[in-house]
Amino acid sequence: MRKFKTESKKLLDLMINSIYTNREIFLRELISNASDAVDKLYFKSLTDSSIQLTKDQLGIDVAFDKDARTITVSDNGIGMTQEDLDRNLGTIAHSDSMAFKQENAEQQGDDVDIIGQFGVGFYSAFMVAKSVRVVSKAYGSDQAWAWESDGVEGYTIEEAQRDGNGTDIILTLKDNTDEENFDQFLSEYGLKDLIKRYSNYVRYPVRMEVSKSRQKPKPEDAGDDYKPEYEQYTEIETINSMVPIWKRSKSDVQQEEYNEFYKQTFHDFTDPAATFSIHAEGALSYDALLFIPGRAPYDLYSKDYKKGLELYSSNVLIMEKCEDLLPDHYNFVRGVVDSQDLTLNISRETLQQNNQLHAIARKVEKKVTSELKKMLKNDRATYEKFFEDFGRGLEYGIYTSYGMLKDELADLLLFYSAKEQKMVTLAEYLEAMPADQKSIYYAAGDSTDRLAKLPIVNTVLGKGYDVLLCTKDVDEFCFQAMMTYGPEAEQDAEGKDIEGTGPKELKNVASGDLDFASEEEKKEAEEAEKDNEALLAAMKEQLGDAVTKVAVSTRLTDAPSAVTTEGPVSLEMERLMSQMPDGMGEVKSQRVLELNAKHPVFQVLKDAQSAGDAEKVKLYTEILYDQALIVEGMPIADPVAYANAVTKLMA
Repeated sequence: MRKFKTESKKLLDLMINSIYTNREIFLRELISNASDAVDKLYFKSLTDSSIQLTKDQLGIDVAFDKDARTITVSDNGIGMTQEDLDRNLGTIAHSDSMAFKQENAEQQGDDVDIIGQFGVGFYSAFMVAKSVRVVSKAYGSDQAWAWESDGVEGYTIEEAQRDGNGTDIILTLKDNTDEENFDQFLSEYGLKDLIKRYSNYVRYPVRMEVSKSRQKPKPEDAGDDYKPEYEQYTEIETINSMVPIWKRSKSDVQQEEYNEFYKQTFHDFTDPAATFSIHAEGALSYDALLFIPGRAPYDLYSKDYKKGLELYSSNVLIMEKCEDLLPDHYNFVRGVVDSQDLTLNISRETLQQNNQLHAIARKVEKKVTSELKKMLKNDRATYEKFFEDFGRGLEYGIYTSYGMLKDELADLLLFYSAKEQKMVTLAEYLEAMPADQKSIYYAAGDSTDRLAKLPIVNTVLGKGYDVLLCTKDVDEFCFQAMMTYGPEAEQDAEGKDIEGTGPKELKNVASGDLDFASEEEKKEAEEAEKDNEALLAAMKEQLGDAVTKVAVSTRLTDAPSAVTTEGPVSLEMERLMSQMPDGMGEVKSQRVLELNAKHPVFQVLKDAQSAGDAEKVKLYTEILYDQALIVEGMPIADPVAYANAVTKLMA
């Protein structure tokens, strides 16, 4: 028995129990090591003319024996001598692959693409195995050697028999416990699943004997009532794909192949709405294949949803969902990123540093933005379906960044135009604006039908101005974060901004500062307020703290009254925040009851005030206020009292 070198027991325990978080990656590590061994022999054949072999002669085999509880991973690569076994497997964290890469880097440059660099991947086998036997025969050697250990104190090395060069790693699995079921690895389905999931794109064939069924030949003397019979048989099958679809030339891949890859990999039954790729070479080389889903997953906006792209290093899956590769506003994007330049941590499950990831993430974000703009321009119907599914996330991106992302995302937003009666972009809204329009107007609520009927919306439309009808909960928050939209102001010869040009302010039509009334309309409203000062004061007293003031409107045409707001909190924002936890429901808007001085109801109020009929003024005040709230889609304080007031009015 030979003792492990370095601090054997403590370090080995660390390797087995602490570095790796997922037991099933043991097969990935062993196949990656086998791929490295095959790579070394193939590389040697390129520099040594005495070695006659072709790439299609090389491969990796996986087998299992359920009764003996063993899994075997075999390769026909470079193999190891007795000294190699002692050095590579007897010294924890010694990487022969790293040494090989360093020795040949100057000669081959980036072509030396070796996966294993830390010398600890082999020891992941002890997460599932109670003992491991390695039988290896170096290329050109006549003698095979066997290394064996239980992963506790040490190991043995003895002479062995093996036909041909290469290595066999035989794992004897641990017994099942109440917490762990190791039988899951002793099945054809279980091993095939692990190979496809983690090692599908290893460059050499990973073969395995699989069970199949076929119909027996029909006997010559079979009668008309013959029923087909089937038999089970086994054959060697290549499990992995080897060449990743993202590394194939786009001209060599049909869209149907991309669609099938997407649906199989990401478990979706619909084709992606868009497919695009990135192939970068230079200081940081990587390949990316990205998809915009054709539909939103059911849990996209739930707290359980996890964003991220599949991350590969040298064709080996490192992370199923690498969150750092996507910003939150593009959390719906699916795809893969593969780079041999990533600095992985010792377990190859995460990264030692994020600078490389951040560089890739920035490129991915720019590419997604570019492709979405292209879709918006060239395939409007598909984009509108995309925005219906994922537009909320783009708006949240602007809101949560306090408007910093508006230059990137604002041009991707769509809103329903009350004037055009279709979805439009903000740029299209600006292009259709009358020359005298100073702001971009919008109304926020729960449905376009209800918003289109609001008196104030019809007033704005009557001015010839369009109104964006916003029905998503984030719309108004997004607009408040943006504040303005549009190109920078044009300048005259003296460098001064030309009046009427520049970004336009985004204004809620329910806010109190629309300011598109004419001077004559403003003067009429001021005179009406002055003449009816006592009436307005009485109405304000009746409503108390429910409103900040009662005023004569400059914008109502047909409706008798409307509730508008002052300050940053609109009625719709108040409604939304009332549904939120953590005391957000305490946030209230500063309401203003606006009255239409030209409406017959206003004359009734004036007459009641002149006659000293305080009860009638009180009754009309309450009804007008509650009616205005109902029109806005807001709850009223006392529906029963409102119904009684209306009934009393009719009596």
